[in-house]
Formats: sequence, structure tokens, C-alpha cells
Amino acid sequence: MELFPIPSETYKLGFIGAGKMAESIASGVVRSGVLPPSRIITSHSNPVRRDAFESFGVTLLPRNEDVIKDSDVVIFSLKPQVVKGVLLQLKPLLTKKKLLVSVAAGVKLKDLEECADQSRFIRVMPNTPSAVGEAASVMSLGGSATEEDADLIAQLFGSIGKIWRADEKFFDAVTGLSGSGPAYIFLAIEALADGGVAAGLPRELALGLASQTVLGAASMAAKTGKHPGQLKDDVASPGGTTIAGIHELEKGCFRGTLMNAVIAASKRSKELSQS
Repeated sequence: MELFPIPSETYKLGFIGAGKMAESIASGVVRSGVLPPSRIITSHSNPVRRDAFESFGVTLLPRNEDVIKDSDVVIFSLKPQVVKGVLLQLKPLLTKKKLLVSVAAGVKLKDLEECADQSRFIRVMPNTPSAVGEAASVMSLGGSATEEDADLIAQLFGSIGKIWRADEKFFDAVTGLSGSGPAYIFLAIEALADGGVAAGLPRELALGLASQTVLGAASMAAKTGKHPGQLKDDVASPGGTTIAGIHELEKGCFRGTLMNAVIAASKRSKELSQS
């Protein structure tokens, strides 16, 4: 297999699709210093989207074809239902010298590779906290993507959060957990705040406390290395307020409901990927 290394010091990053996810990735890459904005390009006809990218120095080109021609690494940040059509349209330009990346949910590597007529592809599943630099992303490599390619993509997506590598067979479960998971946590924050209001707190204070409490708990789970069950036990003193609250959550099947949510979303992801 002939290899075409990506020049790490000079490569250009192009985005096909200039929506919110692409903006989050591009701005994170610039903010972290991984790439200067002068080496990032995209194309979009919507003035609002153009302004969003130009605001941090990204170059806007007239057409997607121009982006492909001028890029070494191309991220397809498109809706799942359109990514295959765009790949087919651009296929003549997608040479093996270019590293191709898809963040389209539910579109498998084999389908991406077939549409592009090449297998130097990496599939990445990020999530919406990429907008604040706290993404949980997972990547899987296509047939001819190299370890050097993987390192480059790990660096790019590491600039917007944390990234793991996994076999593509796990991606439906990844979608159910980290892809859909932020929505579950937003519901939990809203419910905690509503509980605070019901207990007599002003709405603004309740929402601030709920948001910060979830942020702090997540940081403890990520940084202490302790099992979350142990962290829970550390808070729940005998006969105290916390264990009384936990008792109510258990009566409401809190853990089982969250588990079922992940499983349901994973199942739906699998259904969509087969449609």
C-alpha cells in the first residue's frame, strides 16, 4: 500500500459543511493552538455561517470543490442523510493523498468508503459539549488510515475535549451514551433546579446551583479515579439528607431508567444506520 504522509507542520484542514459542529471543532483547534486559522478553510452560502467562521480567521472559499482541492485533511460535518450524496459528488477529487473524516452519526465506514471510492477514512463521533471544549469523542479507523492519521485526528479532536479509539461495532452504543447523553443530563439539571424551586429557592439560584453541582460531580468522577459508587458513598452519611434523597431516586428506578435510555438510544441508532 502506497503511503502519503500528511505534512504535520503545514497541512491544511478543510470542512465540508459549516454548521455548529464544524464551527465548534474549528474554533477549538484555533483556540488550542493546534492550527492557525490561516490553515483552515470551508465554504458556505449562508452569510451567518460565513460570518461565524470569518470571526476567528477561517478562510471561506466559493465551493466545496475548492475546499477539497486546497485541503490535506477534510472533515465532512454534514447531516447523515446528505453525506453520501456529497461524497459521490466530490468523489473524483477524493484522492488517497487526502485524509477524510466523517462526524455524520449513523453512517458506517464501509458506506463512506464506498461513496468516496477510497478507504483512507476515519469516523469520529463527537457530542454537543464540543461547543465549550468538553466533548466526549470516539474514533474508528477505515481500511487504509494509518496510525499517523489516527494521531493527527486525536490531536485535532483532543482540542475540543477528550477522544477515545474504539471498534466501529461500538458506535451505536457510543451514540446512545455520549451522543445522546448530554440531553439526559440537561433533563437532570432542569429537574434538580425545579426541585430547588419547589423547596423554596429562587429560580436563578436553583439553576445555577444545579448546573454547578453537575459540573463539579462530573469533574470529581473524571479526576479522582474513584468509582462513582464510592464517591456517592462518601456523600451519603448514615441517616442523613443525601441517603434520604438517594432512597427516593431508587424508588423511582433512577439508575434503571438511565440505563434504559442509553439502550433505547443505542437501538434507535442501529435502526437508523441500517435504513
